[in-house]
Amino acid sequence: MTAKILSASDPAAIACAADVLRAGGIVAYPTDTVYGLGANVFDAQALEKVMDAKRRPDEKSLPVLIADRGHLRRLVTAVTPAAARLMAEFWPGALTIVLQKRDGLSPLLGEATLAVREPDHPAIGALLTAAGVPLSGTSANLSGQPAATSAQEAQEQLGDAVDLILDGGPATGNTPSTVIDCTTRPPRILRQGAVTRDALAAVLADLRP
Repeated sequence: MTAKILSASDPAAIACAADVLRAGGIVAYPTDTVYGLGANVFDAQALEKVMDAKRRPDEKSLPVLIADRGHLRRLVTAVTPAAARLMAEFWPGALTIVLQKRDGLSPLLGEATLAVREPDHPAIGALLTAAGVPLSGTSANLSGQPAATSAQEAQEQLGDAVDLILDGGPATGNTPSTVIDCTTRPPRILRQGAVTRDALAAVLADLRP
């Protein structure tokens, strides 16, 4: 049996997905990069379901998506000046920023640091708002396999391990987000993705490769 697919443009489907998340389930959804797999980041058991669905090693931490930067207060100890400049320039968008993680959050989000992003896509924005909590932002695929760029690809890879899939059509950006570590001075690029090094360097003069 495979997960049900609902249209991401249907407000009723967004409400249904939000209910699934609040009940501890997991949902695949479209983003501005590839399809993601979401669970309430404050629900440790739901995050375990994400890891199991992806067959992902525990040492690979889960990134976090937010729609409201006010949620950062519950996720990280501080927003560094460099991170604040990057957020102002590239959020919402395809830049993931690593910051110091708050105590009390699941270690599946990272031991000491947490990777967070504000995506630029109406479906995930609506879902985050409806759910009222940050969500895990890992790609909707089996670990080691290509990231899903459609609802059907997510369904083929994850089957019944996911509770619901929101279909927003083909992924608008097939390249994953760029990841930058702002816990170091100067900040350091951990993964080159949709946001180029030149674009980052225009904001941060002391950027490390």
